Amino acid sequence: MNISYLKADNSDAWESYVMKSGGSHCYHQAGWKNVIERSFGHKTYYLLAENHASDVKGILPLVNIKSALFGNYMVSLPYFNYGGICADSVEACSSLLNEAIKIAKEAKAEHIELRHTGENAVNLPVKTAKVSMRLSLPAESDILWKSLPSKLRSQIRRPEREDMQAKIGREDELDNFYEVFSENMRDLGTPVYPRTFFRNILTEFPEATRICSVYTKEGEPVASGFLVGFKGMLEIPWASSKKEYNRYSPNMLLYWQVLKFACENGYKTFDFGRSTPEEGTYKFKEQWGAQPVQLYWHYWMRNGGTLPELNPKNPKYQMAIKIWKKLPVPITKIIGPKIVKNLP
Repeated sequence: MNISYLKADNSDAWESYVMKSGGSHCYHQAGWKNVIERSFGHKTYYLLAENHASDVKGILPLVNIKSALFGNYMVSLPYFNYGGICADSVEACSSLLNEAIKIAKEAKAEHIELRHTGENAVNLPVKTAKVSMRLSLPAESDILWKSLPSKLRSQIRRPEREDMQAKIGREDELDNFYEVFSENMRDLGTPVYPRTFFRNILTEFPEATRICSVYTKEGEPVASGFLVGFKGMLEIPWASSKKEYNRYSPNMLLYWQVLKFACENGYKTFDFGRSTPEEGTYKFKEQWGAQPVQLYWHYWMRNGGTLPELNPKNPKYQMAIKIWKKLPVPITKIIGPKIVKNLP
């Protein structure tokens, strides 16, 4: 296998492979390289494995994140649920992994994190704590509506009785999405992404992305979600609601409108995103009929040892999370992007 890097002269071959491969995900597309570089300035390595006939047999998008606070490491891919090695054979998979390890050693990275949806051919330590929650969709939204439990349908009607309405758009919904998202991230104690990150996604993927927001009758946005479609699956990687309106269940109307949109636009599967089994978000997604798909996050460790825990459940971040929850939202919009760019 010959390993090369994604360039202008082979970008069509990369995209063609992504579209035809059964193991590819949205985030294997080359456009995410542009999004990450423009939004965060990280060094990226997009690797192709080709046979002697120059046919692409595998790909691996890789991002190098460096910071004094969180260290030097590589991820495929940070910020998103999916990535990792996508290959047709064990040989291609091994060649891509070996090249990634070589790059990591040269960059003095402490570890590589590969976000797979299958066990893959890599012989590496793995985490299996997370699942992706997915719902198979019927051809018509009416069929889906009738399949929902009566209690769930009642929760969807609750915000409608308050004259709340949902709207689906793109750039015209970005400011309202970011308003709701920023407030929700502060309430969770999590640094917020920069607004430019979402604008860059909308610009890079004009046909595949949408934003759905729910408004009060006075026009205030109270729930919003960012949508990404790819090969028959619609995903909602980011969804938020304002907690002071939770008693009206605007998030239920949000998800219903998104599911309705998915059915009406020919999507076969809806991806609710990743969750920890039996926790709150898992049960919320499960009530819609979503089923878990196991996620496998593999790790290469430069010096061995325990697997990294760069997540909010790590005890050493608990004090910072408590402090963050008390900050004014405008302050988190300034500080947050500088922190979150270095978190996977």
